[in-house]
Amino acid sequence: MSPKNKLQVDIVIPIFNEAGVVEQTHAHVRAVVDSLPHDFKFIYIDDGSSDGTVDTLRKIANADPRISLLQLSRNFGHQAALTAGMDASRGDMVITMDGDGQHPPQMIPQMIALVEQGYDIVQAQRIEDERSVSFKKITSNLFYRLINIISGTQVLQGAADFRALSKNALDGLRSMHEYHRFLRGMISWMGYNSVILPYHEPERVGGKSKYSLGKMIRLASDAIFSFSLAPLYIGLSAGLGFFILAAAQLIYVLTLWLTGHTERIVPGWSSMMGIMLIASGIIMILLGFIGVYVGYIFQEVKRRPIYLIKGEGQKDGE
Repeated sequence: MSPKNKLQVDIVIPIFNEAGVVEQTHAHVRAVVDSLPHDFKFIYIDDGSSDGTVDTLRKIANADPRISLLQLSRNFGHQAALTAGMDASRGDMVITMDGDGQHPPQMIPQMIALVEQGYDIVQAQRIEDERSVSFKKITSNLFYRLINIISGTQVLQGAADFRALSKNALDGLRSMHEYHRFLRGMISWMGYNSVILPYHEPERVGGKSKYSLGKMIRLASDAIFSFSLAPLYIGLSAGLGFFILAAAQLIYVLTLWLTGHTERIVPGWSSMMGIMLIASGIIMILLGFIGVYVGYIFQEVKRRPIYLIKGEGQKDGE
């Protein structure tokens, strides 16, 4: 614990091109935590912003000495930025949240209380209107169903990167150094004592989501290939299935030869080509899966850092 037995809580907020938004986010968070009897520290991580976000954060830091600013050397992605902030945390507890205002800070007191009660992980779960239908919602539901089926780790559907971690859970997460990171899965995999807090997501304070379709696909790819070997088994199962079909075809042809019905053996160009194309497609898919895993292994064995820090923000005049 920090001096005088006051709990030190570090709030980690990754930021990417949120100028004009982060000021409101910080004001909303401060309005909640300033009334709590704990020591708070804000760790903002600039993930390579190009719109003046850093200047805005420096102005906020001049008015609030509890703010630390980490600038990454480029845009490493949301998961890497979160990792950088958690690595910089030295508190008794860490709370991670996004800087767009869609993680309600009103839940922070309840999160802290649950960690104090003995929970290592307090996971916020986004509750969506069942009547609303969107491409993002459909693909998200399909992804969570898939990852929960093919992996040995159950990832909570609607889980956000809005959570509280005890010191014990944070140390466990820090011991996991994989380059391709899916923090929601990694935290579920640890198996620490956890509790779920549902919430309804408010509207963004401003701007637009930085999670493009390409970024969502890359995150889903990291999750699937990092947590499951199912793609390899799919290829192997398909190969086994065609091997059984080939054996059945061979038995059929031998039966016709042995019974003297060779006139029924008619070369089938279309069927042969169909089987060849399907079999070749399966082989190519399997090789593609293997190639992805080899690529992941190649990136892991290089042991490159997950992120690089350009520098820590300084207050004006320092």
